[in-house]
Amino acid sequence: MSTDNDKANDTGSAPLHGLLAEYDNPTALVRAAEKVRDAQYEHWDTYTPFPIHGMDPAMGIKPTVLPWIVFWAGLTGCVVGVGFQYWTSVIDYPWVISGKPFWSIAANVPIAFETTVLFSALTTLGAMLALNGLPHPSHPLDLKRRFAKVTDDRFFLLIEARDKKFDATDTRALLESTHPAVLDDVAEDRVTSDKLPTVILGALAVLTTLAILPFALAYKARVSKSDQPRIHLVPNMDNQPHIKAQQESPIFADLRGMRGDVPGTVAQGNLQEDDHLYRGKLEGGAWARTFPKEIAPSEQNMKRGEREFGIFCAPCHGLSGHGDGMIHERAAALGQGTWVQPTNLHQDYLRQQPVGELYNSITHGVRNMPGYGHQVSVEDRWNIILYMRALQRSTAAAPTDVPESERGALK
Repeated sequence: MSTDNDKANDTGSAPLHGLLAEYDNPTALVRAAEKVRDAQYEHWDTYTPFPIHGMDPAMGIKPTVLPWIVFWAGLTGCVVGVGFQYWTSVIDYPWVISGKPFWSIAANVPIAFETTVLFSALTTLGAMLALNGLPHPSHPLDLKRRFAKVTDDRFFLLIEARDKKFDATDTRALLESTHPAVLDDVAEDRVTSDKLPTVILGALAVLTTLAILPFALAYKARVSKSDQPRIHLVPNMDNQPHIKAQQESPIFADLRGMRGDVPGTVAQGNLQEDDHLYRGKLEGGAWARTFPKEIAPSEQNMKRGEREFGIFCAPCHGLSGHGDGMIHERAAALGQGTWVQPTNLHQDYLRQQPVGELYNSITHGVRNMPGYGHQVSVEDRWNIILYMRALQRSTAAAPTDVPESERGALK
């Protein structure tokens, strides 16, 4: 039967769509669904303002194929993400970076993860709409004014007339046994068109065209040539005026665009005004015979000097400083005729040489010995000399070097 609350419809010619039962609470709806399920109806559904726990088993709803569809879509997205990155990095444009491998799965996980999520999400939406036969531009329930309460505080159950078990009398009796608040006929919709509105179709066409446009412009920019710079929506100083190296410039009188450093320019943190510390010299250019005040003779500095000596000096001069390091032993064993044995650091002229001159030799090199100024810090060069002085004194010590209180123990 049709009520006065229904919207206008040509009920005289519209066939019956189904029977709609209205309930006041979710418990009554669940119990009604169980009866309809047990009666083995196939084309029926429930409508609620919120999800109801236990409704799926009450309706006998079984798992759908949607999870499998989403699984294969996600797997496809993962394969596409990994394959695309492999193709670009290994096949299409391999880029040599310090000998690193072209392909590493760990570096490509984020993109593969994103494509997996993207394919899964879009497939979930599309498959859900397709499996549910959506969208419905029109539906007979849209004409039932009472049905609007389904978004508020009412619960509905609809059995469609196309069900093979549907019988106007028996089905009505079944629903009446569930004690609905209202039981009403639902006629087919003969008012609303079942086609998508032209406006929506037009909007979709426009959006599709606009979505393709950026890719078309990107392709055009890739295959075309121009003497003008690319259009940058976010320029980031990419096309700022600048002068390349060796390029002519009218700004300067000599027309050179590349300018040298101002005479006397010193890099920040490299100002070395202390000649004693940085060059081993005193005022007037004489070699310093004392250590700088920054390098105090101490056990800590001595140990540091021993360590650095073992790294940079011992390979040639030997751990004891007699010029018998492993490099010399190797060269002697190979019979290198042009090999010159490294200097014995215990020679008298080296013991008497000013520490400033020794510092200069370590910094800039002497004869066949290369300079170590670029490898060893200023402080460590002085620490090496401090340790070298201790080595020299160990082989040329005099009795007076021993404290008077301990000289009696000497044999």
